[in-house]
Amino acid sequence: MIRFENVGLRYNLGPEVLRDVSFELAPRSFQFLTGPSGAGKSSLLRMLFLALKPTRGLINLFGHDVATLSQDALSTLRRRIGVVFQDFRLIRHLSAFDNVALPLRVAGASEQEVEGPVREMLAWVGLADRASARPPTLSGGEQQRVAIARAVINRPELLVADEPTALNRLGTTVVVATHDVGLINATPGAELVRLENGALADPTGMFRNPPPGHA
Repeated sequence: MIRFENVGLRYNLGPEVLRDVSFELAPRSFQFLTGPSGAGKSSLLRMLFLALKPTRGLINLFGHDVATLSQDALSTLRRRIGVVFQDFRLIRHLSAFDNVALPLRVAGASEQEVEGPVREMLAWVGLADRASARPPTLSGGEQQRVAIARAVINRPELLVADEPTALNRLGTTVVVATHDVGLINATPGAELVRLENGALADPTGMFRNPPPGHA
């Protein structure tokens, strides 16, 4: 589903922040991306949700070579990806309902097509009674749940989260960036991708069922 081959990334004329990164992610897998601050996790995530293209190497996503795609094709592909940002990026003047509904409306869904799925998604994250609340009146945890609901309302094939989140299996490939060792160890069957100094810390890039204390 996702393949990185010898991917490198640099900003402008600066040094590479990622170098020779190679790995594959299978459909419906659950991955943790970890490593110290400055290792390149955010940059890798940005390439996963198509906010950045690599400066060298190959990224193949859903069978497409990302480097060869036009902006219109990239926009179409992004609709198959859900993202939960670290700062949530909710629209402050919109209700929880309208924040979650936004991806459906952007995709051209009618209000009749929006109502049921959004109500169902808000109930799924435990916010059925907060549909009309605006983000400033929600707690941090509630805002996170609205962000998760918005990220999965279109049933994405890939979900990328730039923070620890409590995510159920959705039939979706999930990548979560985190420093939370407890969360990693408490997720059976999850795989670990660890970055150090812009490169994979292990030649395979994967550790199935990481040992306690491994971050």
